Amino acid sequence: MTDGILTPEQILEAAQDVLRRYGPAKATVVDVARALGVSHGSVYRHFPSKTALREAVTQRWLDESHAALAAVMAEDAPAAARLRDWLSALFSSKRKKALDDPELFATYMVLVKEASAVIDGHVADMVGQIRQIIAAGVEGGELAAPDPAAAARAVFDATARFHNPAHAADWSLPGIDDDFAALCDLLLLGLIPR
Repeated sequence: MTDGILTPEQILEAAQDVLRRYGPAKATVVDVARALGVSHGSVYRHFPSKTALREAVTQRWLDESHAALAAVMAEDAPAAARLRDWLSALFSSKRKKALDDPELFATYMVLVKEASAVIDGHVADMVGQIRQIIAAGVEGGELAAPDPAAAARAVFDATARFHNPAHAADWSLPGIDDDFAALCDLLLLGLIPR
């Protein structure tokens, strides 16, 4: 139940709980409103449709799971170290979400398929962050990449096993950390100036 004015954040928190409890196939806006002790019209004042609400939940989930990436972007470290730290933070956050909250992670998997615009924007932001790191490394003479944007996309695609939810079952396998380290070593070796 809410105290006073209903905020979008309260709605998203309740929607996340409802999705975790009922799953994306059965969760409704009415369930979210009921959890908040308000009418469904109150929810629709903030989110005009069930799709908009689900997209906002997806965006919130992505933002929460990638908060550590902002800290890496703010680091004052050599580009290679920042790139490794960034990839490590991404893998760590995805793995934590998948292993610590499997119900919500399963829901996220369904929502990802529905919220392609949200996911496309999210991927573009992540590739953009990698590009910034690589471009700074190229500018400082630490890394070599004729096209930092193309290199960033290649790094993102090459590391998909460690951040794409389709590979979540791999994230608890023995040796996965060694596999991740080996891939990072290989990618960074390819970016070192010759």
